[in-house]
Amino acid sequence: MIVINNVSRVPKYKQIIDCVIDNIAKGKLKLGDKIPSINELSAECYLSRDTVEKAYRELKKRKVITSVKGKGFYITKTELISKINVFFLINKPSSYKLIIYNSFVNFMGADGHVTLSIYHCEESLFAKAIEKNMGAFDYYVIMPHFKNENLQHVSCPESIMEIIDEIPKEKLLLLDNSKPELSGNYGSVYQDFKFDIYDALSKALNKLKKYDRIILVYPRKSIFPYPLRILHGFHLFCSENQFDFEVLDEIYEDMELTGKDVYIIIEETDLVNLMQQIKMKGIVVGEEIGIISYNDTPLKALLDITVISTDFKAMGEMAASMILENTLSKIKNPFNYVERGSL
Repeated sequence: MIVINNVSRVPKYKQIIDCVIDNIAKGKLKLGDKIPSINELSAECYLSRDTVEKAYRELKKRKVITSVKGKGFYITKTELISKINVFFLINKPSSYKLIIYNSFVNFMGADGHVTLSIYHCEESLFAKAIEKNMGAFDYYVIMPHFKNENLQHVSCPESIMEIIDEIPKEKLLLLDNSKPELSGNYGSVYQDFKFDIYDALSKALNKLKKYDRIILVYPRKSIFPYPLRILHGFHLFCSENQFDFEVLDEIYEDMELTGKDVYIIIEETDLVNLMQQIKMKGIVVGEEIGIISYNDTPLKALLDITVISTDFKAMGEMAASMILENTLSKIKNPFNYVERGSL
């Protein structure tokens, strides 16, 4: 099943790898099948042992084959390995993260096989996921967001940076969060959380001036915490534009909905709670109270809710495009202010 073309310019060890993968893709080699030993293949194809060893070493690194001492080499991976294999590691299973994932998968199309894994902002789960899959994929697409013991957002602990640094940079693509301290020519499609909210609120400045106070509902101790840079950007905007402001952990029951306040809501549960209280009290949204929601969804468009939001679909598409074109670069993702009736 392994045929070597002696006149081809493709290195012979690479031809061995391609033959094994092609046979798996065509169903000729199945999980658990034994393949020739190094000596057998060397003799059959008139190749040096070094050439065969190099091919088998790469196949083992990709976890396509494994060696059993005293018995030989066996197939351990069979799922679509002839395509571009991508390990897609996200921090939480939110609808927004899945928009990025689905956009990425759709753009990759038939050229890619994407394995999704979730580490729930936990350092230990992240470390295990990378350790288990190191060397088995062509690319590693990672969203680095973590939390400390106080449920506060941590961009990337030093221990995690060391793990990420072990991934070959030509195979690494960071999404959503930037890591300027990481060296090398890796890819990145990132948000600038501090200045994204600052710039978006600046576009809404004239609308915001009709309100007496801006209230940011920032969940400080969420199971999946949000970057503190959102809070920093909000403080900067309010300070520079001399707005009276307040930061709440959540929308409480029986809120004091008085005065002309505008709320910036991050979590959807808080948005639902606020809308319910507004409806019960007969308050006019967009006149007596303003609402801006963080991260757009079709439902928010239907409800006429003003949003500030990164373009999740574009993030997935740009990441997939980099991989398909093999041109990793660092790009800031578009962040939009979409004005609707709630402001």
